[in-house]
Amino acid sequence: MILRKASEILLHLDKGFPIIAITGPRQSGKTTLAKSVFNNKPYISLENLDERAFANQDPKRFLARFPDGAILDEVQRCPSILSWLQGLVDERQRMGDFILTGSAQLDLMSGISQTLAGRVGRVELLPFSGKELVGYGLSKDLNTLLLQGGFPAIFDRDVSLEDWFSNYVATYVERDVRQILAIQDLNRFQRFIRLCAARSAQLLNLSSLANDCGITSVTAKEWLSVLEACYLVKIIHPYYQNFGKRLVKTPKLFFLDVGLMAWLLGIKHNSQLELHPQRGHLFETWVVTEFLKDFYNQGSQAPLFFWRDQSGQEIDLLIERENGLQAIEVKSGATITSDWPKTISLWQKHTNNNLPPYIIYGGYGDYVNDKVHYLGWQSLCESKMDSLQ
Repeated sequence: MILRKASEILLHLDKGFPIIAITGPRQSGKTTLAKSVFNNKPYISLENLDERAFANQDPKRFLARFPDGAILDEVQRCPSILSWLQGLVDERQRMGDFILTGSAQLDLMSGISQTLAGRVGRVELLPFSGKELVGYGLSKDLNTLLLQGGFPAIFDRDVSLEDWFSNYVATYVERDVRQILAIQDLNRFQRFIRLCAARSAQLLNLSSLANDCGITSVTAKEWLSVLEACYLVKIIHPYYQNFGKRLVKTPKLFFLDVGLMAWLLGIKHNSQLELHPQRGHLFETWVVTEFLKDFYNQGSQAPLFFWRDQSGQEIDLLIERENGLQAIEVKSGATITSDWPKTISLWQKHTNNNLPPYIIYGGYGDYVNDKVHYLGWQSLCESKMDSLQ
């Protein structure tokens, strides 16, 4: 089993909260993680029709089966049970009593915020990060890494990427999201997902997205919010405090798994990816999600932003640290060029920030030149990532 970085925060939360919720996309390893960390607890899946019927019809007797707590998987299938859990954990006053998992944060988090506020420690689990895969099959080739993504099944099953992603989209994405939205036109929704993949790591223009898909902007916004709630995409907002008014305030869209993004774009082989116009966006998507996973695995919200002025000058990623803003530029090229730090120099004129800027690039080797730190892509997967704090 590949060790998950989130294990540490789960053990920490286990001491301070009676309920722990593990949320994340389908097939990201939530169940495996819960069973591994809390292996002394019985496991119940509410995808099981008999168990779900029992929990809905007689929740008090259903929970009475677990005097020492339990792992309740896909608990959003039975949201009414959360009210009964509230009374039970308040009565027991026991930390780490129940472990909940769910893959749709709309239903689950709505129930938690309304019913279990103050009683739940939450961890968001995304597919494997590069740091988790070091020593367990991390590809030495960047193109292969971008095509694979991080879903656990890719690494522990004898299945092709084409077979796995096509079934993942058909079985989970279309089923779950269509159920929430009650979408009738499957072809239009499939087109919408692919258009979102083509816009990853780019400014989000809802009107353009809606027009290209043949839907209204209101519908596009609704569909996008559900994709985000199901952990398929993430919206990153610009950082514009204290930098004047000549800044773009439009957010950027990012897919949360670069392998799924590549598959939706129709990129199936390394030879395709090498010269593909979306390669730079794929690499930026991977870098941003690596930082996102690092924060989530520590049980914290990700203070990630970007900076862009109206002339198009942009810092790909700003991380809000306790002692300032960390500027990170992303370059997919393998060869360092002299013009790469240009935007960083421009951005530094607007701030008195003392944190060193970084350029993460698609080559190998780490360098420092004119106070700019260059970090090869593999270093992002190693302990050197911790130096960016």
